[in-house]
Amino acid sequence: MAINEGLSIGALAARTGLAVSAIRYYEAQGLIRPWRNAGGQRRFDRADLRRLSFVMIAQQFGFTLPQIRAELDRLPGQRTPTKADWTRISAGFRARLDEKIETLTRLRDNLDGCIGCGCLSLPNCALYNPTDRAGEKGAGPRYLMGDRPET
Repeated sequence: MAINEGLSIGALAARTGLAVSAIRYYEAQGLIRPWRNAGGQRRFDRADLRRLSFVMIAQQFGFTLPQIRAELDRLPGQRTPTKADWTRISAGFRARLDEKIETLTRLRDNLDGCIGCGCLSLPNCALYNPTDRAGEKGAGPRYLMGDRPET
């Protein structure tokens, strides 16, 4: 296949492992932008392989489609991301991933303890969160959100 012919949606699906319906969904979300050939068929640039791979990986890390689209939209003219682009994008994602890892570590380490939810139903909540002191810091499971019990 000549490079200027572009990829059919079927070829893109075969190469990425995505269903055609998923590719159409990502298109509707503005993550990829196909063009039409002289026969009116939808075609994709080879760079869309990289874009879709990035989408798939970013989703596995828990990023939302709006977050992913915001990063991809920063690339001028929908061009293929360069090494510098990926370095910039990954730096931002790395910071968010570090925050998620910290939260998951707290969750794992405190799974059997007080999470600062204010229920006061566990016997040790009287020690960790007497009179729901965690509630003074805001709503939700305060200790899993990063607040620390006062000692």
